[in-house]
Amino acid sequence: MAVQTGLGEPRGPWFVSPELDPDGRFRRDGDGSGRDRGGRHWRGRLLAALAVIALSTVSGAAAGGWVASRGGAPGETAASAAPVPAELVTAAERTVPGVVSVLVGGAGAGGGASGSGFAIDDQQHIITNDHILAKGGGGSVTVELPDGRRYTAEVVGREPSSDLAVLRVPPSAGLAPLPLAKPGTTRVGEPVLAVGSPLGLAGTVTAGIVSAIDRQVRLGTNRHTAVQTDASINPGNSGGPLVNARGEVVGVNTAIATIDGNGSIGIGFAIPIEQVQQTADTIIGKGG
Repeated sequence: MAVQTGLGEPRGPWFVSPELDPDGRFRRDGDGSGRDRGGRHWRGRLLAALAVIALSTVSGAAAGGWVASRGGAPGETAASAAPVPAELVTAAERTVPGVVSVLVGGAGAGGGASGSGFAIDDQQHIITNDHILAKGGGGSVTVELPDGRRYTAEVVGREPSSDLAVLRVPPSAGLAPLPLAKPGTTRVGEPVLAVGSPLGLAGTVTAGIVSAIDRQVRLGTNRHTAVQTDASINPGNSGGPLVNARGEVVGVNTAIATIDGNGSIGIGFAIPIEQVQQTADTIIGKGG
């Protein structure tokens, strides 16, 4: 079977909600009964597993699907998509040209890792997730621009504890930096777009809202404060921007919650822009 670029299972450390034990069950009461506060006994396999979104390329069937009417009966059609606010269309037009695909090691050739990134300044510095570089095993890093041009990227610096890394490409790349939202301005309920290369599909835009801010989550052994969104985020979105209706970056898409590892369920997490800006400034200041 032919190798299909960018397809695979989400891989990475498990996320477990602070309300759950590490095995995915609700925390036990003081009597050790294993019952939640409502008295229900949890024995199902509800893993609130937050799969970090870096993936290796694998062969297999496309991770997408057709929605067909049942039995082909006439009159049964897919639900109409909700109208998209005009400002989100404008935000997407402004954002997509500044978002790149990040390929590490053998990504796209049977190994390595892939994700997304975006330009943060006019010096061609690019923000991405550290776990993409970690999954790539320290291999060479290639950045693919929206127009298909590819550049070997310099790794300026990495900060595993915040899951952020900064890359740099030559000036000839000509990437336009994305504007950053002002600290403390992100609001629950505001519309947002997630932009990146899920499953290797560069320039993909998905829409949703900010579901929560200051959400406490655990990625592997580290706890993070994250922006929660219901915009669809899938493997390959890691490192891409979450932007508001003004086209300002409010966070870096980092992880998704899944049930038994079955893809996006509308609970995604992004590193808040305040932390992104602080970490990027530190890395760039040290690395030049």
